[in-house]
Parts: sequence; structure tokens; C-alpha cells
Amino acid sequence: MTRKNNCFYTCLFAVLLLCHVSCKENKETYKPDAPEVPASERSQVAFWLTNPDKSVLFAEQKESLNFTAVSNQNQTIEIDTTQLFQTIDGFGYTLTGGSAYVMNRMNAVERAALLKELFATDGKNIGVSYLRISIGASDLNGQVFTYNDLSSGETDPEMLRFSLSRDKADLIPVLNEILAINPAIKILGSPWTAPEWMKTNKSFIGGSLKPEYYDAYARYFVKYIQAMQAEGIRIDAITLQNEPLNPSNNPSMLMSAAEQAQFIKQRIGPAFQVANLSTKIILYDHNTDRIDYPISILNDPEARKYVDGSAFHLYAGGIHALSEVHTAHPDKNIYFTEQWIGAPGNFSSDLAWHVKNLLVGATRNWSRTVLEWNLAANPELGPHTDGGCTSCLPAVTVSREGQVTRNTAYYVVAHASKFVRPGSVRVATNVPGALQNVAFQTPDGQKVLLVLNDSGTTQTFNIRFRGKVAVSSLKPGAVGTYVW
Repeated sequence: MTRKNNCFYTCLFAVLLLCHVSCKENKETYKPDAPEVPASERSQVAFWLTNPDKSVLFAEQKESLNFTAVSNQNQTIEIDTTQLFQTIDGFGYTLTGGSAYVMNRMNAVERAALLKELFATDGKNIGVSYLRISIGASDLNGQVFTYNDLSSGETDPEMLRFSLSRDKADLIPVLNEILAINPAIKILGSPWTAPEWMKTNKSFIGGSLKPEYYDAYARYFVKYIQAMQAEGIRIDAITLQNEPLNPSNNPSMLMSAAEQAQFIKQRIGPAFQVANLSTKIILYDHNTDRIDYPISILNDPEARKYVDGSAFHLYAGGIHALSEVHTAHPDKNIYFTEQWIGAPGNFSSDLAWHVKNLLVGATRNWSRTVLEWNLAANPELGPHTDGGCTSCLPAVTVSREGQVTRNTAYYVVAHASKFVRPGSVRVATNVPGALQNVAFQTPDGQKVLLVLNDSGTTQTFNIRFRGKVAVSSLKPGAVGTYVW
């Protein structure tokens, strides 16, 4: 072999050796590119968190939560889907006339984005599923009105001058935008007063409904439901008087339990039947310290046959009183329809109180709804009537430039509304220590657990389902929603 050939083969060998080493190194170090797997796909349990210091605000966590056979000494929340309780109608807010006014002054693009965030269920939208509205004005309208306001001395018992014109400016347009996003949303209507000419004191504030106008007022409700339906808005239920034991708001009207019973059984119940209305009639709509009010009406066999259930606020009394009403009349439904947060508010304490007493407390005591007061206001907490609430912190504050600030009630409702869809059923859980909680099974079979750490220290705990556990932790005052 010549010297030239020796050089050739030596070089060839060196090249082959280098290629071999290089390929071996590449084989050992190469890893194919792979897209990041979403948390909801690599974890059996999706976990949405709000911390009281606002470091996390209703955000899905990336940690992996899976059910395993692990054994530990943690406190354990047991989920028992064999024990079923009430069906849920929804979670939401009161869409006051003032809320609609503020929203209707946003530009169309910004309003559409906000309404989608509130009422759609996809992505990070929170899926509000139930609304309360006022029949006529509430104290969070810019002015007081009803749908049949007349000059002094005039009456209109046949409701010939009934008109929704005041609501057509703001409330009805916003409601129709909401219905375009969620056509199935349920709407509850509540009056703050009857027209002045029907009342004993001829005033929007206080006074009572005159018995001679019971027929006219029943006709007023029928006209309202039919007129709203003509606008494309179905009223699922009504209460007969917001806070019937409070004569001081503007507007307001007193209605005793005896008066409400008479009105139901003699006038509005039969009137709804004649008009073939399916809208539910719900009693009371006031604080839990006077459960004698709804129970006394439900004890009347002629009144109760027209009644779907009772509605409550929690400005006095305790939330466990709802169960007392349920025990007295288990065939009648329970609704929680209003609770405010006083401005400027304290995020951490308000979050804990409202989750403990409303999301957990009301639903563990048979309520089909949890509604916060109110949905939207401007930075000055308006509009409101002269004498209406001047310190009601809304779920969202909307500036005149269209900027949106999300307040405590937004996050309280979001933790339930996005996941506990209408038709969900509450299932049994225990309450270990300070881990306030409630659980549901949704119509599509998902399980949803809401947990508040109502203690002063971080809690690590188990969620046990079908013999296996998932382990999670919550800081003091934190709220978690777990979905699997």
C-alpha cells in the first residue's frame, strides 16, 4: 500500500470515528420538542385559588393534584355523592337599574367584553347564571319610579297606563345583551314598592298596600311578566316585596305576613293561574331573624299551594335559620337573594365572611341560589336614589372611561358560578376543623368542592373521593375551588 493510500484510510477512519462519537452524543442528549401540557390535562383535579392578600385572584393553579392511595395524618374532607340534597338554580348578582345605567354608558366593545366575562363560561369567564332585578326602581336607581305612576288623585286599577318605558332606556337593553350570551339565565324580579296611589301613605317610602288595590296590584305583576316576555325576557320567579319589614328605604313598602298571605291566596295566586303564568311566587325576601314570617304563610294551606319557596337576606339573624324553614316545610324551596359589602370594604375579611356564610353556609342550609348585591356601580357608588344606599360596594366598579375594577363580590361568586352550573346537586361532605366547605355534582358528572381555610394558619388537607385522596394546601383565609 502506498503512502498516499495510507493517508487516505487514516483520514477516512478518523472521520468515521468522529461521526460515531457525534451521533452517540446526539442520541444520548436529543429530546423531541413537546408542547406544555395544560394543568387541567396533567392533573386529575383542577384547582382555582384566591388568596386574601390578592397575590392570587381566582386563578387556576399549575400544580398537579391527583387521587392516590397515600396515607397521612392530614385533616380530610370526605366527598359522598350517594347523599344528595337540593338542586342549584344559580349564583349571581342583582342587576339594579343603576348597574344597567353604568354599563350602558360604556362603549359597545368594552361592554360586550365585560358582559362576556361575567356571563360566558369558557376560558376565564365566570359564568354568572342567576340575576335578580327590581320591578320598578330599587334604591340603586337614579330616580324612584314604578310602571304606573299617576298624578295626585288619579287611579288606574285596570293597568291601562302600565308601561316599561323607564326600563327600556338601560335595563332591558343590557338584559337582552346578557341573554344573547346566556339564553338560559334565570331572572328573579322583586318590587321595592307598589305605585304611590295604591298605598296607605301615598308615598314611595314606607306605607302599606291598601286592600282595595289587591286586585290592581296582582294585575300589575301579571302585566309586568307579560310585558317583559314581549321584550324577550322570561321572569322565572318573583318575590312580592323586597324587605317587607323595612319601611325606611327609598323606595320601600311594609307588608306584614298576614297581608302577604291574604294577597297570595286571594289575589295574585289565582291571577297567575288565570293568566296561565309559570313564574314562581317566592315569599318574604328579608332577614333570617324572622323566619316566623315565611313559616306562618307556608302553614296556611290556601296560600302555600301557590308558593314555590322563601327568600332570605342576612343583615340580621344566622344562616342556619334557613334549615329551620326547610325542616318546617321540606317541600318548599329556599333562596338566598341579597347581601351587600360596605364600601370601601376589607378584601380579606369580606372574602372569608361571604364565602363562609353564603357560598358555603347558604348552600349547606338548602339554598338554591346565592346572590350578591349589586352587580355594577360608578366610582362614587352610584347611581342611587335620595336616601338609597350610598356605600354599597358593587361586584365591579366601572369608571366613566370604561375601566373595570373587580371587587370582592366578583371573586366570591366566581368561585361557584363558573363550575356549579344550574342543575348541579349538593352532595354530602364533613367539615373538619376550620375547613369550611361544600360540594356539588354537576349535570355532566363533575364534582366541585369549595373550601375556605377559616383559620389563622396554613392548612394541608386531604380530599377523599372513592377511597383515594388528593392533597392540597390553603393559606389562612384563602379560598379554593376543586373540580374533577
